[in-house]
Amino acid sequence: MRSKSILVVAIVLMTTGVSPAVTMDWVTVGDAGNNADATGYGGVGYEYQLGKYEVTNSQYCEFLTAVAATDTYGLYNTNMASGYENTGGIIRSGSSGSYTYAVRTGRGSNPVKYVNWYNSLRFANWLHNGQPTGQQNDLTTEDGAYDMDGDLTTHKSNALAWLPTEDEWYKAAYYKAGGTNAGYWNYATQSNLCPTRETPPGGENSANYNWIVGGLTDVGAYIASDSAYGTFDQNGNLWEWNEAWFDLAPVVRGSSWRCDASGMPASYRLNTYGYNSEDESTVGFRVASVPEPSTLLLLGLGGVMLRRKRS
Repeated sequence: MRSKSILVVAIVLMTTGVSPAVTMDWVTVGDAGNNADATGYGGVGYEYQLGKYEVTNSQYCEFLTAVAATDTYGLYNTNMASGYENTGGIIRSGSSGSYTYAVRTGRGSNPVKYVNWYNSLRFANWLHNGQPTGQQNDLTTEDGAYDMDGDLTTHKSNALAWLPTEDEWYKAAYYKAGGTNAGYWNYATQSNLCPTRETPPGGENSANYNWIVGGLTDVGAYIASDSAYGTFDQNGNLWEWNEAWFDLAPVVRGSSWRCDASGMPASYRLNTYGYNSEDESTVGFRVASVPEPSTLLLLGLGGVMLRRKRS
């Protein structure tokens, strides 16, 4: 599927008239109303967009620059400066009220990590709100797709950007596409065989896991190992947050650069209860959005708020 990078531009122009700091590459996840697999996951009754790549250090740094001169809610984790195995990617300078942020040399296209589940929602709120600048409040990070004082496991029906639901994440990773009963791959590389552990760009079924690189790779580095819908790195590089929780903790899927192959199959989901800062060196995220950027722009210019339709 062809990627789309204009949605966030449309959102920002609609709400502020200012060109955005961050643009996202999107893929369309169609086949609305597809069947779930035998485990009960992956069925989604509507079309949506999902980030082609995990959110990068460069994108998250723009977010911090916009809203974290005073970092009220701890959007920056000090491990981002270097972190476990020196794999961090963002440096903070100055003092509260005048913090500045910069991406470490060569790390801009690495996926961001040390972003906890709550702050991934705040990033989605910022996108939803049109990438505003200012203090962390209801107009920037604390309301939008999610009310940070409310139920955080379900985004609002009028959300323009959100953390994907578990079914949305799962479908984009494993569904074979091409119909509503196409079936599922075992791995997010369009294969029923475990991806080969090798350095990028790798072959048609390869990924960054089990220390093969010793750290992160740029998003999309495994150029021949995308999912059926065109997403990259849903296996390996970093585990990824989605909206789901179980047993009092958020769920991650997909495995990471540090972990072995056991976490990569579609059947594996991980509870993050008790995760510490070292564990968070293995987790990132991507965002979801509304189906058609062109439709969103037209509706926005007409003064109509687009609402997602659920089946």
